[in-house]
Amino acid sequence: MMVRMSPAFNKLVADAAACTLCPALCERAAVLSDLNGPVTARVMFVGEAPGRKGADRTRIPFSGDQSGKNFDRFLESINLRRDQIFITSAALCNPQTSSGANRKPTQSEVANCSSFLRRAIEIVDPSVIVTLGSVALDALKRIHYHEFTLKETIGKVNEWNGRLLVPLYHPSPQVLASHRRESAQLKDYQVVAQALRLQGLSAIQSS
Repeated sequence: MMVRMSPAFNKLVADAAACTLCPALCERAAVLSDLNGPVTARVMFVGEAPGRKGADRTRIPFSGDQSGKNFDRFLESINLRRDQIFITSAALCNPQTSSGANRKPTQSEVANCSSFLRRAIEIVDPSVIVTLGSVALDALKRIHYHEFTLKETIGKVNEWNGRLLVPLYHPSPQVLASHRRESAQLKDYQVVAQALRLQGLSAIQSS
């Protein structure tokens, strides 16, 4: 997949790769490169953090693990291709427990990555932002304050910082099993398609 790069994005990638703000993550590598998607994408998805068996290994957000497979299935349900979207996360490095299992990024880790998320949004300048999980939704507060909660705004189109925001649940197997079943998540992604239409982006499916 050929992705048009920009000097500003190249600088962002280099800065993220050189970041040492989080002591627990210094041995991890930031998942941010041309593999995240085109900088001209009109839709940006924001996840929680790279998964140990997924993006931390493949360097491609939401790939190589079950969350990635679920995410691909949900995208396909609205005919949205990966080469039409940009994907990033609240924390760019994979946070792990002492045993090597995935864990949620801490608030300080999300705060340390906040400038990278802000710069990514400014560079890509998406019309629609889709957050995947509460960590991603809360991360946007550090860029432009909001009072949205996942429980109250799940699957709804909201206005945020001059853009449309659609908060969704994370596509992890655990969420599918206990919080948001697949049938409900498929309906949530129809709201993403609605947000695209509201922004005049229905043609994105055939671009």
